[in-house]
Amino acid sequence: MRRKAEAGPPANGTMEFSKDKKIIFSGVQPSGNLTIGNYLGAIKNFGLFQETYNCLYCVVDMHAITVRQDPAELRRRTYETLALYMASGLDPEKNVLFVQSHVPAHAQLGWVLDCFTMFGELSRMTQFKDKSAKNAQNINAGLFTYPSLMAADILLYQVDLVPVGIDQMQHIELTRDIANRFNQIYSDTFKVPEAYIPKTGMKINSLADPTKKMSKSDENQNACVYLLDDRDTIIRKFKRAVTDSDTVVKSAPEKDGINNLMTIYSCFTGKTFEEIEREFDGRGYGDFKLAVGEACADALSPLQTEFHRLMNDKAYLETVMKNGSDYASYLANKTLSKVYRKVGFIAK
Repeated sequence: MRRKAEAGPPANGTMEFSKDKKIIFSGVQPSGNLTIGNYLGAIKNFGLFQETYNCLYCVVDMHAITVRQDPAELRRRTYETLALYMASGLDPEKNVLFVQSHVPAHAQLGWVLDCFTMFGELSRMTQFKDKSAKNAQNINAGLFTYPSLMAADILLYQVDLVPVGIDQMQHIELTRDIANRFNQIYSDTFKVPEAYIPKTGMKINSLADPTKKMSKSDENQNACVYLLDDRDTIIRKFKRAVTDSDTVVKSAPEKDGINNLMTIYSCFTGKTFEEIEREFDGRGYGDFKLAVGEACADALSPLQTEFHRLMNDKAYLETVMKNGSDYASYLANKTLSKVYRKVGFIAK
């Protein structure tokens, strides 16, 4: 039987990867309201690559269901996450923007990689331990094995670089281990990816407890600044941010609250810590908190305006989803067919 010729890229849409550029992949879960931590640690940096790399950015809805989700809310937030990608500056004609569940190859490769991921490796994942503690009534198998699915997300596209927060480094290292293990058994199949962590904003911490990461699932609404918070709410939250008994705006190892606020201010203004310290020399925490709140609100205002415009045009969002998933499927299936052949599956 003659093997079917490999299909070319889909005709719809204008995106097509350049052979001269490296490939980047990243994704955000559509669960909960996205925070400035998600934005500064990930989404804001995505746009830095769209001119010089081939970029795939995914709404990872399959990862979201490791925790119980309201179906209608998950669908709404999937649209919202895509709209926030675009409102943050991602051009769908320069980036492949798609929804994870629209590309079946993610789940298909995820199962194969489950069989090449060791139980001990998964049991050491810090996020599994953290999420198990928060969801003690629903410690499901997906919660345990989702790092293998995350590895599939990346390895499907022969990715060179993965922009992540520092808390995801453990998963990237596992992805590299899985890729190397498979390659050693079956010869070179997967490109082994590198992580990209921005120098500033790699980890934005809680405003209520600056020793912990800002989390969109935090029950304390004052701990997080959400991307869609209005200006008054943003400024109020920063005014309430936990700092310390000092009054000098100066970075120091023991000043977690001020370090966190300085990081946020630096990300939104582009100023270094030294410039921030000079700007607020002789001024107290009150002035500084207000300035951080105003800088954040000013930066998010155009994003929010564009987000609401996009959310009023769901037909356009669905076109972006379809074009993105068509091209992502084309790329993913090239890798998946190679993997299936190497493990011994018969091509249909």
